[in-house]
Amino acid sequence: MATTQTQRLGIFLALALVMAVTRVHLSLFHHDVWDASWGIFFLAGFWLRGSVRWAFPLLMAEAVLVDYLVISNQGISFWDHYCVSAAYWFLIPSYFSLWMGGSWLARRKLGLNLQSLGLTVAAVLVSWAACYVISNGSFYWLSNSVPQPRSVAAWFANLGDWYLFFLQTMTVYVALGIVLHAFALQLSRTLSHAGPSKLSR
Repeated sequence: MATTQTQRLGIFLALALVMAVTRVHLSLFHHDVWDASWGIFFLAGFWLRGSVRWAFPLLMAEAVLVDYLVISNQGISFWDHYCVSAAYWFLIPSYFSLWMGGSWLARRKLGLNLQSLGLTVAAVLVSWAACYVISNGSFYWLSNSVPQPRSVAAWFANLGDWYLFFLQTMTVYVALGIVLHAFALQLSRTLSHAGPSKLSR
């Protein structure tokens, strides 16, 4: 995790760039690239835990801005798009649940061991489930795009249709983040053990 404000800003910019590039996949990549937003908010909560007051609102603003630009580029009014309704505002608690999952994990004493892997899996699954239920449920029950009549049974069926895709997508990006984090930790330990005298030879 970052220990200085400069490092935090660098991590934030990297995460924001990845989210921007993958979130516009609807118009640029024609579904060849998965949207990294869910994984980004989880990793941001982990790496930027102490910066929630500025990092989370900025990432949310970026997500909305990208959505607006992509939808407008299709020649559609933002609020007339299939995916935008009163439920759109529920992306805030949805994404914040991912942030909290990453933040909770960051408070644990993690290492390269099975216990840390178990904690990571638990944090991913719980925060993903909360995000998925909030975002999917709000869309199903509040969006005019969902045909009437609505029912709990039909909602559960809809949950089942999409859960694997969203879980798989988030897991891929979080796994990439874990690999980068482990590499950075190992590199930092190697450099600290080498010491300045050895590095100068």
